[in-house]
Amino acid sequence: MAEQMRVEVVYALPNKQEIVVIGLDEGATVLQAIERSGLLEKYPEIDLSKNKLGVFAKLVKLETVLRHRDRVEIYRPLIADPKAVRKQRAAEGKVMKKGAGESAEAPASS
Repeated sequence: MAEQMRVEVVYALPNKQEIVVIGLDEGATVLQAIERSGLLEKYPEIDLSKNKLGVFAKLVKLETVLRHRDRVEIYRPLIADPKAVRKQRAAEGKVMKKGAGESAEAPASS
């Protein structure tokens, strides 16, 4: 009889995070964990051929073998590519602000 391990499967939505804790046999894969979690039925927009997957923020494939206490993460597609947005801002001459920015004037001293 195969040893059991516990794994979390996570899908983050804009307003909440779905976390499902499941038990699997040793040697189970990312695909088996996702199928067992029930998230594919609950969220039909998840497409395993398009959505990226990770274990503790490291990208993995469906056939990756899991270990006890792993956290499988299903990532939603990006709405906008961050690199493209930065290029567009640069082309338009906009400056990204950090903190107060350089345009803040120092208070006058008497």
